[in-house]
Amino acid sequence: MPTESLDTTSVFSAPTAHDSRRRRANVPEDVVTKGNSRFGDLTVLLISEDEEEAFRISLLLPIPFVRSMVWHRNPGEAGPFLAVCRGPMCVLVGRSAPGARPTETVRRLRRAAPHAALVVLAADTASTAVIAPGEGAAHAYVDGRCVDPEKLCGVMRRALRRRHKETATATTEANALIVRDSLTLERGLLPVPALRGNDFSAAVRYEPGRAHALLSGDFYDVVQLEDSSVHVILGDVSGHGAAEAALAVQLRVAWRTALLCGKTQLEQLGLLEKILIGERPDGDTYATVISLVFPPGGASMRAVSAGHSGLLLRRAGELRWVEPRTGTALGLFPGQADWTETELELLPLDRVVVFTDGLSEGRTEPSARLGEDGLLRLATRYSHLPSQEFVDALVGGVASMAAPFGGLADDVAVLHLGWNPPTSPLPR
Repeated sequence: MPTESLDTTSVFSAPTAHDSRRRRANVPEDVVTKGNSRFGDLTVLLISEDEEEAFRISLLLPIPFVRSMVWHRNPGEAGPFLAVCRGPMCVLVGRSAPGARPTETVRRLRRAAPHAALVVLAADTASTAVIAPGEGAAHAYVDGRCVDPEKLCGVMRRALRRRHKETATATTEANALIVRDSLTLERGLLPVPALRGNDFSAAVRYEPGRAHALLSGDFYDVVQLEDSSVHVILGDVSGHGAAEAALAVQLRVAWRTALLCGKTQLEQLGLLEKILIGERPDGDTYATVISLVFPPGGASMRAVSAGHSGLLLRRAGELRWVEPRTGTALGLFPGQADWTETELELLPLDRVVVFTDGLSEGRTEPSARLGEDGLLRLATRYSHLPSQEFVDALVGGVASMAAPFGGLADDVAVLHLGWNPPTSPLPR
């Protein structure tokens, strides 16, 4: 029968009946496992219809593997063993029953033990069954008649290493796919400001503190309604894990839904608190939130704060700190809402900057944080910059100051908001 390269299954030329009469060679156990400690608890499974062949093969294996070797006549008989066996395994495929197809035996073993290394035993390579690529484990050949136990162990070792490499590669690819899917899902959950025209601008910077993530416990949204009023939410769920990020998404979506259903600012916060209490990962989780409304005309802004920090007001190239009346954070004392509206007068070209506390709590010394005063001083350095450049410079400046002390340890979200001047009509 013609032979061809077996990309995935090792082949070993088994000894003949005459060879079986030889005494066992003293083969060290690490002949198979040397160079890879993962195979120290190796299980050897022999599939063969020939009892004499099983005896001959046992003479070629190191004593520790003979003691742990399991022999079954066919894959069906070995099924219960394969279902419970864990750890590294090398399956030796010997003689099949008359009429049985060796290729089918390998296929069945591959389905039952996908992580095992397979070595096909044959009297010589010319009688080796042709196994299609992808149906076995690693690839190695021992040409001609072979009764050297070290050669069998060498084939097993190469098969195990190849199989381990293929398994590791498959695991890496699967993990990469999971990461890509996760990032795609997170990207789809990020908010997109829903503005109806060019009369209002919203510059945003969003920096999750979690590595390799796009979402965090900070959340925000910007929506302009049909009456041209612009509504903004910015919040910070306590904690930094995936559960907090998921809760933040729920709160953001719930806020937009409540807004589109006509709920007032206070009603919106009441609804968000109920959702937070029902969905939070533990009883200590809470959220600080600030809700803003910019009525049409640009002369004022209404703010409602639930435990959130103050905001920055940019006016005529200067910045000042504004502290709206602050109520209780969501979920901190359920049912004891004390939120009130604060109205702030705005002048043309005024800009409002709101942010989560990750921006002001970055360390600037081993035992000191930037704080509100430090943030105001830093922001003043960039007061000449346009909106997005201002936001980027502010976050970058805070990160640079915190870099010698471990960098920013919390999530950061910054929104730069304001009405645009009306577009002058083109001269006729």
